[in-house]
Amino acid sequence: MILAFIGIGQVGFALAHALQQKGHHIIVAVDRPSETVSKALSQNANFEAKPLQEAIDRAEVVFLATPFQANEMLLQSLRFNGKILVDCTNPVGPGISHGLMSTISGSEKVQEWAPDALVVKAFTIYGFENFADSTFPGYNVKPVMMMAGNDRAAKDTVASLVTDLGYEPLNTGALDQALHLEHMTLLWVKMVRRDKHHPGLVWAKLER
Repeated sequence: MILAFIGIGQVGFALAHALQQKGHHIIVAVDRPSETVSKALSQNANFEAKPLQEAIDRAEVVFLATPFQANEMLLQSLRFNGKILVDCTNPVGPGISHGLMSTISGSEKVQEWAPDALVVKAFTIYGFENFADSTFPGYNVKPVMMMAGNDRAAKDTVASLVTDLGYEPLNTGALDQALHLEHMTLLWVKMVRRDKHHPGLVWAKLER
């Protein structure tokens, strides 16, 4: 599958590199030359770089892995024409709080700013370390990757990428559920980044 990445920092690179290793073709969407893009291209010579709109036009699925505060201006200048947009971003406010005061999810704002995209929230409930490596030797369950979105077919496509990366996909429902996934992200960040739990901390789905 051809995947475009808008944002190739720690989260974007971890996902892009892991997906490239699974046989997907990665396009780094570039709006301007940067040290981050240069570093990503040097770390994986199989990536290619294209201007933002060209990368989106060529991709089957687009990943958004930018700082949340950059999203409004960025997305309003782009055309997605019905493409799947995987929202990997989180609105984080002061003191590791929800940046939109829990009144609406960041993903719903992303959908508002990119109305011609099929937005799916995914790859946000852990830190980048677990996107780089999803293996947990000694356990007989896979880590779960929760997602939310309004389009079932789009979520099924994203679920296939989740499975490629070694996770158990879990459809939590419509895009408004992204608010709760963002709170799970804040929980993980507070536990790991603030309170020093091991960064390999993940959740699992157990169903009787």
